[in-house]
Amino acid sequence: MNARVDRLRESLEEPLLVTNPTNVTYLSGFKSSNAALLVEPDAVRLFTDFRYAEAARAVEGVQFEETKRGLLVDLAGRLSGPVGFEADYMSYAGWEMLGSGSVEPVQRRGLVERLRAVKDEQELATIRQACAITDRMFERLTEATFVGRTELDVAWQIGELFHEEGGEPAFESIVASGANGARPHARAGSRKIRAGETVVIDTGCTVDGYTSDYTRTLATGPLDDEVKSAYAVVLAAQQAGLETIRAGLAGVDADAAARGVVDATEFAGMFGHGLGHGLGLEVHEAPRMSTESTDTLATGNVVTVEPGIYLEGRAGIRIEDDVAVTDDGIDNFTGFRKDLITVG
Repeated sequence: MNARVDRLRESLEEPLLVTNPTNVTYLSGFKSSNAALLVEPDAVRLFTDFRYAEAARAVEGVQFEETKRGLLVDLAGRLSGPVGFEADYMSYAGWEMLGSGSVEPVQRRGLVERLRAVKDEQELATIRQACAITDRMFERLTEATFVGRTELDVAWQIGELFHEEGGEPAFESIVASGANGARPHARAGSRKIRAGETVVIDTGCTVDGYTSDYTRTLATGPLDDEVKSAYAVVLAAQQAGLETIRAGLAGVDADAAARGVVDATEFAGMFGHGLGHGLGLEVHEAPRMSTESTDTLATGNVVTVEPGIYLEGRAGIRIEDDVAVTDDGIDNFTGFRKDLITVG
């Protein structure tokens, strides 16, 4: 914790009030639905109410102060002067409450998020563990029968397998069969999976707070030539992205390497989202790789690489790996195979 706080202090112009729960956990290890951390030049003060007070007192390296349940109103009465706040997280109402006393709120953006984007060795090892669990889950899942089952039933099985393998689901698993697969963020529903179609499965697990995020597209029998061609193009696009990614590369250029493969085929324009995003304590965090990205990749980033092709009303194809960025390339944490698997 001390090293993270010291790195944060180097970027501060005034004390920073950290209210994003994920950032509070990252800096202190403390988890709560109602807490704030004030990082000052010579101290770190942890604020929370009675419900979490006992746990807060056990946090090392902080000065704990118990507050009322109305945290920001309480802090407005005990803090003063310029105080940075997380403008990307705090609501307008929260800003009003914080500034209702002697505090002069100063907008700050991305200060902790930039630190979180570069993982240390322990974080990398934990994400690698989450990926190993996801590998084992997919190995077991693809031994199951799909045809005749609902998408929700398969999603339920994914959660069970994660628990059996030692992880917890990181988010609501996407199981999108047939035409539903053309919706990148489809929700598993009551549709029964049929023979001869694709099933897009986007899922991940959490280990000690850190997540994995994989996508594989399965077949439930012979596919028509267009869908098989789309799968081959997505696989080639992902490989182009994987071979291009390295520290110092702009996120927009990583995206372009994969997008160019798709756009050189009959499927041009059907890859409608970014190539990938950062991964860590949250499923989506910095940096981004997309046509709109302003980020530059750095050693220690963990990112998803997930090109897709979406055939409206028919099928979807997406393949997603989790990789750590290195000085000269990547370390791919994803072990599960990427050839087109046919399930019953």
